[in-house]
Amino acid sequence: MRGRDDPPGPTTRFLGQAGEAAAVRFLKRRGYVVLARNLRFRLGEVDLLVRDGSTLVFVEVKARRGVAGDLPEAAVTVRKRLRLVRIALGYLAGCRLGEQRCRFDVVGVSLDDAGRVTDVRHLRHAFDSEGWAL
Repeated sequence: MRGRDDPPGPTTRFLGQAGEAAAVRFLKRRGYVVLARNLRFRLGEVDLLVRDGSTLVFVEVKARRGVAGDLPEAAVTVRKRLRLVRIALGYLAGCRLGEQRCRFDVVGVSLDDAGRVTDVRHLRHAFDSEGWAL
């Protein structure tokens, strides 16, 4: 537990960037091709857009510090899932990809108090346009 005089831990922004970097390394080692990071749209942002073979994958990355509480990936709320689905549909329509096979994955990254990655979990097909697939 930190005292008042202890130096602050990593910022939320740092945690997000460290989580995304860890997710990119993790996915690349498994053969995914990273097409884009932090794609911004009117409705929101997609953390990672990757290709898994012929499948386009929209990836939400969640990072948390410490081991107490829920896993980071539990923070992908129903509202966030719906927003990601809308963003993906808009992206596919805007790029005229029509019937492009796609899916939604979540990567959860745990970091220690110093900001070092301690665990990476990849949930393939974490949800679909109807909600959680699992």
